[in-house]
Amino acid sequence: MSESTSALDSAQLHAELDAIFDEVLNDLTSLVAIPSVAWPSFDAANVTASAEAVAGLARDLGLDAEILTAPQSDGTDGYPAVVASIPAPEGAPTVLLYAHHDVQPPGRDEDWNTEPFVATRRGDRLFGRGAADDKAGIMVHLTALRLLADRLGVGVTLFFEGEEEAGSPSFRNFLETYRERLRADVIVVADSGNWAAGVPALTTSLRGMCAIEFEVSTLDHAVHSGMYGGVAPDAMLAMTKVLASLHDENGSVAVSGLHSEHGTDIDYDEATLRADSGVLDSTTLIGAGTLASRLWTQPAITVIGLDIPGVAVSSNTLQSSLRAKLSIRLAPGNTPASAVRAVEKHLRANLPFGAQLSIGETEGGSPWQADESDPVVQTARRALTDAWGTESVTMGIGGSIPFIADLLEIFPDASILVTGVEDPDARAHSANESLYLPDFKAAIVAEALLLQRLAPTR
Repeated sequence: MSESTSALDSAQLHAELDAIFDEVLNDLTSLVAIPSVAWPSFDAANVTASAEAVAGLARDLGLDAEILTAPQSDGTDGYPAVVASIPAPEGAPTVLLYAHHDVQPPGRDEDWNTEPFVATRRGDRLFGRGAADDKAGIMVHLTALRLLADRLGVGVTLFFEGEEEAGSPSFRNFLETYRERLRADVIVVADSGNWAAGVPALTTSLRGMCAIEFEVSTLDHAVHSGMYGGVAPDAMLAMTKVLASLHDENGSVAVSGLHSEHGTDIDYDEATLRADSGVLDSTTLIGAGTLASRLWTQPAITVIGLDIPGVAVSSNTLQSSLRAKLSIRLAPGNTPASAVRAVEKHLRANLPFGAQLSIGETEGGSPWQADESDPVVQTARRALTDAWGTESVTMGIGGSIPFIADLLEIFPDASILVTGVEDPDARAHSANESLYLPDFKAAIVAEALLLQRLAPTR
C-alpha cells in the first residue's frame, strides 16, 4: 500500500469537498426525509423507498447498483440492501464499504426540538433521525468515491444494509448468498463514532451482547395480599432478590464466569462522561476500574424488561410469577453462549424461597477486538489524523455490532475497520439525533485518503 500523498492531500480534498458540500447535504436531507424503520410495526414500504433512493445516488456516480434481499431464519425475505461494485485494477485490493440505510423509530414527537424526519441545520449540527446513524455513513462512502472519481486505485463494493437497527435478521444469509460479490480484502464499517467532536477515532474494541428472558414462579396462582402476605413469598419478592444478586455493593457485575479486562490506553474524564450520559449530580457511578474499562472491556448487566402490573392498574395481589429480560454486554474474550450459561447458573444459584426458574428466549452477538498491528489499521489512523488535523486515537465502544463476527467468519482474511461520524453529542437512537458537520466533512476526506493509500504503489 502507498503512503504517498503527492497525488492527493488533505487540503486539496477538503477544498474539493467544500465545492460540492451543499449538494452532499441536500442528498443527505433527502435520505433523512424517508422514515426507513425496519421494524414489523412500521411500514416496510419506507425501507424499500430508502433503498431505492440510496441506489439512485450510487447510480448517479455511474455505478450499477442493485437492490437485493436474502431470507431471514423463518424463510421470509429480509429488508432490502443496496449493493454496487467497482472492479479492482490488477494487483489492487478490493474494499467493502458498509453502512445501513434503516433507522431507529423516532420515539415521541414531543421529545424532539425539530421534526424527526426533516433534516434541520442549526449552526454546525444537522438534526434528524438517521442524520448521524447511519445515513451520514452512506454519504461518507458515496462522497469519498465522488471525490476520487477516476483517481480511484482500488476496487470498491458498496453494501448498504436495510435492517441493522432491527438486529440484521437476514445478514448472515445475505453474506452467504452473495459471498463472491461481497468478498473483499478490507471492510470499512461506517457505523461508529469519534472520541469527541473534533477528535477522530478508530474503533478497535466492541463489547458483545446477549439477552436472556426468564420467569420466576413462587405460587400456582395469584392470591390476596392481605390474606397471605407475610407468609407466602410472592414472585416479585423473589425476583427483586435474584436481580439484586447480579451486582455487588458498588454496582460491579457479580456473575462468575464473565470475562473482564481493566486496561485501556485512554480514559474518560468523569465530568465529560456525566455530561454525555446525563447522570444526575447526586448519582454515584457504579463499577470499579477506569471509566473506559467499565464501558469497553468489562461486562455489564441491565434489566431492560419486567412484566408486572403498572401502578395505575395494580391491585392488592401477590403475583404468582414474573418475567424479566436482561441485556448483558460482554468484554472481548467472552462468547454469547458461555455468557448465557454463566448467567443461568447464577440465577439458579441465587433463587430464594425455593422459587422456580424458567429460561425463555436468548439471543447474542460476539465481542470483537481489532489487531492494531495490522498495517491497514495503521494506514486508517494516519488518514484520520491527516483529515482532521488532529492526532487520531483508538477506542472501544460499549455497544455491540454483532454482525462483525459474521463478517469475520465469512471473510476471515479481511482487515476490518470500524469508523463513523458520531460524537458524544450525536444522540443516536435518542430524540434530537444530530450530525456534527465539521466531523462529517473530515470523515469523507479521511475515507478518500484511506482508499488512495490502500492502492498499490505505481
